[in-house]
Formats: sequence, C-alpha cells, structure tokens
Amino acid sequence: MPAEWEPHVATWLSWPHNVESWPGQFEPIPAVWAELVRTLVEFEPVHILAGAGAVHAQAQAMVGHLPRVTIHDVPTNDAWARDHGPMFLTGPTGAPPALVHWRYNAWGGKYPPFDLDTQVAGKVARILGMKCFEPGIILEGGAIDVNGRGAVLTTEQCLLNPNRNPDLSRAEVERYLRDYGVGHHVIWLGEGIVGDDTDGHIDELARFVSPRTIVTAVEQDPADENYQALADNLHRLQAATDQEGRSIEVVTLPMPAAVYFDDRRLPASYTNFYIANGVVVVPQFACPADKVALDTLARLFPGRQVRGLRAVELAWGLGTFHCITQQQARPTQ
Repeated sequence: MPAEWEPHVATWLSWPHNVESWPGQFEPIPAVWAELVRTLVEFEPVHILAGAGAVHAQAQAMVGHLPRVTIHDVPTNDAWARDHGPMFLTGPTGAPPALVHWRYNAWGGKYPPFDLDTQVAGKVARILGMKCFEPGIILEGGAIDVNGRGAVLTTEQCLLNPNRNPDLSRAEVERYLRDYGVGHHVIWLGEGIVGDDTDGHIDELARFVSPRTIVTAVEQDPADENYQALADNLHRLQAATDQEGRSIEVVTLPMPAAVYFDDRRLPASYTNFYIANGVVVVPQFACPADKVALDTLARLFPGRQVRGLRAVELAWGLGTFHCITQQQARPTQ
C-alpha cells in the first residue's frame, strides 16, 4: 500500500444522502462535498458513487458538469468512503494494480443497515477490472495510515476492539496487515479522542507525512478531556521507530477549540486532512488554531498547495475530509 502522498490515479467518494448521519444538520452537507470535489478536480480525477434516482441526480446537478468527474451507479448506505471503500495496492514495477476488500460492519455494528456499503469494494474492483483480495476480517481505511515503506500506524482501541475481530490476537492482526500489503512494522497508539464513534481511528490522531515523519494531535490544556489520551500517544510516538529501526521525527498539531452540536462534543481534528496530487485539504473549525495547522502542514508539504476548507458542519457526522475520501494509487511504472 503506497503512502497517501504518492501519485494518485484518482480520488473516490460516496455521495452523501443518509440524513441520519447528520441529524438536523444534513442540508448543507452536499454543498460541502461539492466544494471538496471542485478543489480536488484541479489536481486529479474524482469518482463518485451515487447509486441511481435522486442521489445520482443531485450529484450530477452539483458536480457532474465539472471536468474529470465520473459518477457511478453504485448505491451506498452512507458516505464514509474511507471506511467502506477498497484499499488500493500497487505491485512490482509493471505489475497490474490490485485492491483489498476488507469486511465492513459500520464500526462495530453501530449503524445498521450497512449491506450496500459491504459491497462497495467488490463493485469498484469490477468497474476497474482489478484483482480483488478478500482477507475476510473487518478493517476500515481510517483505522490505518502507512508510510509506503512498510510501517503502519494504528490504535489498540480500534484494531484490538472485540466489536471488530474478537477472535484475533495482536499478533494475528499484525499478520493480516503484513499479508495483505498494509505493512510489516506496526506502530501501536492507544486511544482516540472524545466523540469519535469509530473507536479510535488513527486519522483523527496521527498521520505519516513522509517516510520518517509523523504529525500527531496534542492538547495543551491539562483540564481538557482529550489531554491524557493524546499525551500518551505522543509519548508512544517519541519512543517509536520506523520499519528499519530508525527514530521517527514527531511534529505536533494543535487541537481545535472544542466543537459541540446539541451539547455533544464532536471529534474535530486537523489530522483528518487528505493528501491528493498537488494539494492537501485541511479541515477548518473557525478558531485560531486553524492557521497554526495550515502553516504547519504547509511547511511539511512544500511541493503542494495546502487548502483549508470549512468542516464544522461536516464534523457533526463525526468525521471530516479524510473520512470521506479514498485514494486510488497510480501503478508502479
């Protein structure tokens, strides 16, 4: 599995339509998708899964006219393409690419039905004519991050959670990650942030930004309910090594000011950025830390534009830009 900053063929999205994912706040959400698509098509093609009927019609009306947009008649239960979509792999030089179809259970069976989402990866494989590997275990794309050299970031709270694969040990989980191309050296963090219904997805906590550099979210206020978990994760990263046993550079990102909706704290984090060809899309939460996050990521990605897009409404669905995107890696030439 290549790193996210390596060249893409395209980005894949699922068009939003499940109002229960943004109860009382769904109306602005399709426009958030449209803004993201307008940004991404400046840099790479975008494929959108929209089924048929009204969902397809809305996607077509809002973004179908844009260059490099393809809308597919693939229905979904929800819009979190990072988690129900395929994981794209590249092979040796000149070999055809492939994808992995992990099982999906809506983050431990929290949000049924998810029968359509479980079929997405297989349908994408057929659309692209790609070989499809099926490990037979549950794993969401947001639960892992890789450096493309063999190192994997994840959390114990998610991958060792009994609501995913209760019969698998830590060693067995690591074997699946190795055998299906994710990586052979796992860096385990602990727990996720408050409000994260995914049980600690890594893309709300820490991300590779180069083969030996990781950005991680930190909370400066010891009284904040995220302080301890993020401090523990920082400590683990500072002691971690890469796949060759070398030390890792750890760069910190601030947490935004707490974001609430109906008295519920949302899992808002700047580490939920998405890296596309030539651009990094960074969630913005209308607070002073927005600029710090943008400046930090601009320094770490000097060859890319760093674009901040408003994510306050999107976060009410309990995820932002990384959660709704999935990169299709360019085959090795």
